[in-house]
Formats: sequence, C-alpha cells, structure tokens
Amino acid sequence: MFTLTRDDGYTISTDPDRLDLDRVHHWLSTDAYWAIGRDQETVARAFAGSIGYGVYRPVDDRQVAVARVITDRTTFGYLCDVYVDRTERGHGLGSWLAGAVRDHLATLGVRRMLLATLDAHGLYQKLGFTTVDGERWMELDRRHDSAVSPLTGKDQSAG
Repeated sequence: MFTLTRDDGYTISTDPDRLDLDRVHHWLSTDAYWAIGRDQETVARAFAGSIGYGVYRPVDDRQVAVARVITDRTTFGYLCDVYVDRTERGHGLGSWLAGAVRDHLATLGVRRMLLATLDAHGLYQKLGFTTVDGERWMELDRRHDSAVSPLTGKDQSAG
C-alpha cells in the first residue's frame, strides 16, 4: 500500500478500505464531464479492478480527492477519474495527486502512462505528460452502444 503525506497534513493513500465510494460516485456521476450518470455499481467495479488513490483532509480525515489507475503494475498505466472536491480546489491537490501517482507507478516499474483530458493539459504538461501522436493511438468507444451487454459483450438484441 502507498501512503504519502504533505507538509500541511493532506494524505494520499491507496488503501481501498479508506475510499469513500459513495462520495466518489457522487462526484463522478454529477460533476465529472467524463462520467456524468455513471451508476454506483460501475464505480465500485471500476475501483475494485484498479489502483484507487484517495486524498484525505488533515482535520477530519474526510476524502477530498480521488484518482484511479488501470494498470498491470509493471509496464503500463491509464490514469483516469481524477477529481478534486470543488470546496478543496485551489490548494494544489490535483497536481500533487497526479504527481504522486506518476511517482508511485515509477517505483513499480511502470514506464508508460496514458490519460485523456479536455481541459487540464497544462496541469499534466507540468508533470511531464505530452500530447499523443494522433497516428498511433486508436480507440473503440462503445459507451453509448446500449445493444451490447456490459457483462458479456454480446449483442442483447440478437435474441
């Protein structure tokens, strides 16, 4: 398990028992453009299959930020679901969290990370991320294809 504490007392932890998934679900499903409407079971399953990073406030240990990494813990990681509570923004928690994730994965040997953002390029560039070559990376996006079962991957309308 990874833990890091800032001089002002904020703590990052990968302890899954500390994650407040009800709070995380609320943030993502109501205020994160990439996850609006995401149901609670999906959030729980996504975090169960990933490394979750929670940021906790020093005064009351309340979770105030989150990030998730999908990774093999060896060669590759996909950073996603990075969110800082609106009331805690402006204290550098997002940059600190993303940098700590980057550094933690490096200790595991992960040398390649990917992320997607519409509006935080500057934050991630300060941490060493660069834009990706549009000729190399490809995507299959089936998030809006309701005919495919999320459990089986099979077409539900095919009887």
